[in-house]
Amino acid sequence: MLKTLWGVIAGVATVALLTGCGSGDTGKTAGSDDGEAPASKTTSPRTGADGATHEVTLQVTGTGTATGVMYHAASSGYGNQKLPWTKTETIKLTEAEQKIGYLVSVVPGSVLTSDGTLKAAACVIKVDGKQVADNDGGKSPEPCEYKVK
Repeated sequence: MLKTLWGVIAGVATVALLTGCGSGDTGKTAGSDDGEAPASKTTSPRTGADGATHEVTLQVTGTGTATGVMYHAASSGYGNQKLPWTKTETIKLTEAEQKIGYLVSVVPGSVLTSDGTLKAAACVIKVDGKQVADNDGGKSPEPCEYKVK
């Protein structure tokens, strides 16, 4: 019995050690040598989708610079953006995405107000030319997001 128990403990320990090995996680942000987030990061557009296509336009409006704008449509990215900022991409939905939806979003980042405080920038999402989401001109701190079907 004791021999069996030690065998189980050794097996669990081996699995735990192997699971942690080779994860490649160095604790640093991809594309950065010092662990700090890069000023601007973009991932490649989606490929291989075989269904309906839609034109998605992401906008952050206003003047000045918005810090920390993040977006996701056919590609994803992050960085400070000079305003007004617009990104238009075509997304192709798979059959499953046409049923459950494909989330597109823009986190508009912050802008400096005239009194020196920060507030959320205004954002808008349009799909095929029709406005489908906004954050009430920046009055809402929520990001703009929409499920395209």
